[in-house]
Amino acid sequence: MNLEEFTETNAPKAGNETFQLENGKLLDIAIDGSVLTKAGSMISYEGDLEFTGKSSAEGGITGFIKQAATSEGMPVMKAEGTGHLYLADQGKDIQVLELDEGETVTVNGNDILAFESKVEYSIGVIDSISGSSSGGLTNVYLEGPGYIAITTHGEPLVLTPPVRTDPSATVAWSGVSPGTHVNSSLSDMIGQSSDERRQLDFTGSEGFVVVQPFEERQPQQ
Repeated sequence: MNLEEFTETNAPKAGNETFQLENGKLLDIAIDGSVLTKAGSMISYEGDLEFTGKSSAEGGITGFIKQAATSEGMPVMKAEGTGHLYLADQGKDIQVLELDEGETVTVNGNDILAFESKVEYSIGVIDSISGSSSGGLTNVYLEGPGYIAITTHGEPLVLTPPVRTDPSATVAWSGVSPGTHVNSSLSDMIGQSSDERRQLDFTGSEGFVVVQPFEERQPQQ
């Protein structure tokens, strides 16, 4: 294609959605106020926007993603003003969800990309899987109303409980709380313990669980 065709084909899409995908791996947020995003995810912006870096802590705007072992968190960026903010995260696929009033979803801390500041959130850690290389599963509980964006390696699979999942491949869940299960029969071929032995156990028949075709490790402590 020539230059004119190239620029027209890849120009930002017209639309009035607050969170809009430009493609499967790039998110356009139309900001009129403020949003919270994963630090380092901004690739471009237009308009009158200001950015504030935040280190994680418990509670308030700084209470984002806390690593269980070190009590240090993945840094957060607050963007506020009026304009368009373009985000991406290492080529991962982006899923945009709109939560209605009172709707909730819990997301693996590695997989949060952005959410509107009006979305309520809190942090949790599933310590009972801390024996695995993931170092425990840090998760963010989000409650609507508002838009959120999560990331997945590849296309996600949404499962209905009862189901057991590998913590490193588990992205999110809603309407159900996980327990843990250890399957001692799962080990690798050289006699070492396998991370798959420690599983998240979702029981009952309500809610859903999101997994991805990739085992994403928590940062090593």
